[in-house]
Amino acid sequence: MSGTLRFEPLHESHLPEILEIEIRVNAAPWSERSFRNELGHHDAIFRVARLQDAVVGYAGLWKIVDEAHITTVAVHPDHQRHGFGRRLVVEILELAKDDGMICATLEVRAGNEPAIRLYESLGFRTAAVRKGYYPDNREDALVMWLHNMDRWSAP
Repeated sequence: MSGTLRFEPLHESHLPEILEIEIRVNAAPWSERSFRNELGHHDAIFRVARLQDAVVGYAGLWKIVDEAHITTVAVHPDHQRHGFGRRLVVEILELAKDDGMICATLEVRAGNEPAIRLYESLGFRTAAVRKGYYPDNREDALVMWLHNMDRWSAP
C-alpha cells in the first residue's frame, strides 16, 4: 500500500464511498439514513480512513455516560488485512479515552474470527453472547468489553 492513511471526521461527501463499502462488507448493511444520523450526532465519534483520495474504511462509536459503544467498523475488501481496521479502532478508542470514556464495548459476529482476534489483541474480552442477534442469518453476537481505558494504550 502506497500513501499515507489519514483519518477525518465523517462528512456528507464521504457517504457515497461509505455506502459502497457497507454494501460490500456487511450482510445487514446500514442505510444511508443511518450514516446521515451520525453526521451531527453530539455523542458520537466517527472517523473515515482515507488512502490518497479514496475512502478505505470507517469506524464509529457512541459515548454513553462513560462508555464507548463501538457501532461500526468496516474496511473496503481491497484494503483488508493491511492493518487499517486496527488503526481505525485505535483511533476512535484514543479519541474516546481523551473524552473521558473509561470502558468500551461492541458486538461482533461469533463467526468473524479475524475481527474477534483484532479486538482481543487490543484488550477486549468476551463477556456474553447475544443469541440470534444478526437479522440477516440469526447469527449469534459476542459482546466484548475493554475496561480501564484510563490506563489503556494500544499494544
